Amino acid sequence: AYNDLWVDAQLELSRLLAEEQPAEPPPAQKDRVVFFQRLAMLYVRYIQILRKLEKAYDLIIHPQKRRAIRKAIDSVMGRVVELKNEMVEKEFLEYHYMDDILHDMKLTPDKLEIPLPQYFPNDHSKEVQERKAMLMNIFKMVEVTESLETQEEAIRVIQVAERARQGRMRSKLYEESREGSLRSTHAGTESTEPAAICIQKVWRGYIQRKKTKIERVKELIALGMVMDPKYLAPSPAEVSLRAAEAFTRVKQQEHEAAYQKAVVAVTNQLREMEGNNMSNTLKSQVRQWFFDSNATGSFPDYPDEEDGGSAFIFDEKSPQQEEAGLKMHPSAFLSDLEAVDKNFNFWRSRDETENLSQKHDVELIKEEKRKVVEEEIRQVDDQMRQELAELKLSVDKEKGSKTKANTKKKKASKSGKKKKKEKDLTADTLESLCQELVEQGLLKQADNVRLQDYLDFNYLGTTLRQNDIEPMPSLSDVRQVLSLYAILPLSPVVHEKAPLIKSILLVGPEGVGKKTLVHAVCQETGATLFDLSPLNTAGKYPGKSGLTMMIHVVFKVARLLQPSVIWIGDAEKMFYKKVPKEEKELDPKRLKKDLPKSLKLIKGEDRVLIIGTTEDPISAEIKSMCKMYNKILLIPRPDYGSRYMWKELINQKGGEITKALDLSALAKISDGYTPGHMIKAIQSVVTERRVRQQGRRPLTAAEFVAPLARIDPVFQEQEEALKNWYAKTPLGRKRIKAATGKEEEPPPDKGKSAKKGAKK
Repeated sequence: AYNDLWVDAQLELSRLLAEEQPAEPPPAQKDRVVFFQRLAMLYVRYIQILRKLEKAYDLIIHPQKRRAIRKAIDSVMGRVVELKNEMVEKEFLEYHYMDDILHDMKLTPDKLEIPLPQYFPNDHSKEVQERKAMLMNIFKMVEVTESLETQEEAIRVIQVAERARQGRMRSKLYEESREGSLRSTHAGTESTEPAAICIQKVWRGYIQRKKTKIERVKELIALGMVMDPKYLAPSPAEVSLRAAEAFTRVKQQEHEAAYQKAVVAVTNQLREMEGNNMSNTLKSQVRQWFFDSNATGSFPDYPDEEDGGSAFIFDEKSPQQEEAGLKMHPSAFLSDLEAVDKNFNFWRSRDETENLSQKHDVELIKEEKRKVVEEEIRQVDDQMRQELAELKLSVDKEKGSKTKANTKKKKASKSGKKKKKEKDLTADTLESLCQELVEQGLLKQADNVRLQDYLDFNYLGTTLRQNDIEPMPSLSDVRQVLSLYAILPLSPVVHEKAPLIKSILLVGPEGVGKKTLVHAVCQETGATLFDLSPLNTAGKYPGKSGLTMMIHVVFKVARLLQPSVIWIGDAEKMFYKKVPKEEKELDPKRLKKDLPKSLKLIKGEDRVLIIGTTEDPISAEIKSMCKMYNKILLIPRPDYGSRYMWKELINQKGGEITKALDLSALAKISDGYTPGHMIKAIQSVVTERRVRQQGRRPLTAAEFVAPLARIDPVFQEQEEALKNWYAKTPLGRKRIKAATGKEEEPPPDKGKSAKKGAKK
């Protein structure tokens, strides 16, 4: 079944490639809306392919097929990220609404969810596992100073506990004295008959209400208005499906282990059996190239190691690659997708009726590893380079030329063009550096939260926009954008080729979940978390040299333990317009100059992402802050649909959702409150004692009113202030220009026409 899912995904991918690369390129589209609709349609279709491929990868057990599917997933992820960036450039918005496209394609909103590949956090490579184990040991060993209580906090905790104990004792003494006085006052004054009648009345009323409630539930079940409790438990089919999936994953691990052993064995066998023959064949081919090239009148220069050495010689002869090099691809991933499509055709035509256990194919391993062995044997490049130099020398002597001197000059000039490497200020081991950062509180363990905790979808985004009403993004929109900007690009393949995003700024009021999102990114990608928040770095590594050392150590360890996330909480403090008096001693702006410099040193191969969070960006210099962060995401307070997260949050704390709890009313009265506020209210209501009482007294919406009333909500004025600030960011200004019609022609054409006018 999962092979069929793979086939469906690949066939749809083939159709998409044919549409994206037609024989004749389509004419330029002048209508921005029509062009965006085409981009959005491609985006949605690629997401459907990605969902199918991820599901197939998760449960196919053939190790070589899984590698083929993983290449497809990486390439499709890269294409999705590219399309997202192009949509942002065309619409000048980070959030897009595609409810009309989903309606046309007859898809439900959940089909737009971007699947996060399971192999991100579950990387089973030996090196990654060793580093994770090392970090866990350091976290256990090092006692983090920030978790220690101060003397004042300890005294306050003792005082609260003692006062509570005294209150309980007073209450107990009062109850005992009251019961004693009642017994002495009313002893023997009433007969047993009225007491028995009272007990009977209460009991009969209770039992009748219970029977009526049971009958009412049965009636609702019969009418199909309430689900039968027996269907709430997992069905036998669901249980067997989960067991089958668990068995499949065990088989995956077994087949993967067998595959890895076979790879080592086959590689060693190829080195022993075919290594010498490969070396001799390669030498003869290179010599033939010498003499073929000499027919033109001179010996060629031997390709440098950076160009691939002797491999470059034979690559140049491939007519297919020359043709591919001349093609203009709109994407860095379309060529990869074409290769994936060709690879799938190989698997599709392959007869596997004999391989029912879906184990690896040794012949395929040989074909793959033969190329690896050839690369290892390319040490003949040094010998052939020397041989070519001798040939040139002998020819030059005959001609009396000075080629040798020229070659020396060329070599000298090449050696002078070496790039400057970043100076390593620390020669310590990785383990000692990690321990130092943990002790300083700069390297932290990410909380166990998932991106799925952000709920719901904006069902009317396109409709509102058609009526000139700019919709506010839902929490689901925030989750999707963060998946595309922070999680998928941390994949090695996507990070290398996709548009490089080095830093993201999350802007939103208190409690919307900015810190939770940072931890969720770390959990979903298996990233290491560093904390360079201004308040966290205050007093650590003092002086200019100390600051340089701190940033160097953090970025060095971040590169070694990549993927890594560097979190900057209260990011506005680093770019304060005016530092408040109470914060001057903390020097919150000390990272303002050095951190952007280190950010520039992050290259395509470094899977390091900086995420800043702020709830008060208005107090910062907007120009400096926007220079620091590539992407700025505005996170609003939850809308009505997103506030239905009450259900999930109450369930997480052990609360039961019954008919007595009106979630719709609760979502309505919590307008303006953030998820953080909701969690505080739930913690004060759904206590352990209240959870035990739910059987006889279910939760009601009225219980949450008082805790919410004690919390200040996010007022409309605060949200409008954040919107106005966002309108001043580079993307916000572009959006305003596009909306007012000032940007009718693309800038390059204007520049060209201006130059032509100047020439005239």
